[in-house]
Amino acid sequence: MIKTYIIEDEKPTRDAILEILKSNCQNLQVVGSCDNVTDAIEQIKESKPDLLLADINISGGTSFDVLSGLNEINFKVIFITAFGEYAIKAIKFAALDFIVKPVDPVELIEAIDKASKTIEKENTQVMLQSLLANLRSSEKKFEQIILKTAESIYLVNVREITHLNADGAYTTFFFHDRRRIMVSKVIKEYEEMLADCGFLRVHQSHIVNLGYIDRYEKNDGGYLVMKDDTIIPVSYRKKETLLTMLGKIGKSSA
Repeated sequence: MIKTYIIEDEKPTRDAILEILKSNCQNLQVVGSCDNVTDAIEQIKESKPDLLLADINISGGTSFDVLSGLNEINFKVIFITAFGEYAIKAIKFAALDFIVKPVDPVELIEAIDKASKTIEKENTQVMLQSLLANLRSSEKKFEQIILKTAESIYLVNVREITHLNADGAYTTFFFHDRRRIMVSKVIKEYEEMLADCGFLRVHQSHIVNLGYIDRYEKNDGGYLVMKDDTIIPVSYRKKETLLTMLGKIGKSSA
């Protein structure tokens, strides 16, 4: 049985979640629920759940405050939220699961099924630490991103990424120290996530860190030369946006 704890400050939503679990998730045992930060911290420590279903905005603060108040996090988390875009983006950077209110039974069941398959295999601690670190950033700029492969979970500094390349349903991250990490997600998922971090999608298959561009060459239709001499093609429809941004930092060739 998967021991499950629920944090939800709206009773109708909490009752709806309990009914969904009762009707569809026979392998789950609900070991407790509450609507506030203080009780959640105390009861999670006592019940030691395998899975936490957590509304973000709760009485006394947020579920992030709950996680910060725990010395040890050895359970999976699914966030259930109507909270703002910034929090959802932080959750995506940490490669954690969430569903948006109002709760859709199918989405909840799918998220629980996905979580149950990785409870024994995947340590959530590093992912949640990354989430909390990003949320504590005074400039509201995400400094860390979690990249998951079949074998490993990587905690990566965003500023060390030089560019991303798409290969069908896979995306490869390249780093200033010549490392590379391939993940099984399409590049579009990272386009919006990284846009506020100084990255730009310059081609259907390429996203670049503007800080690692050496120059833009106008020959052969236009292309980028990165600081490690990597050549990145630039699509015609992205050219104007790219040149505007490069003009501000003086990296366009004469």
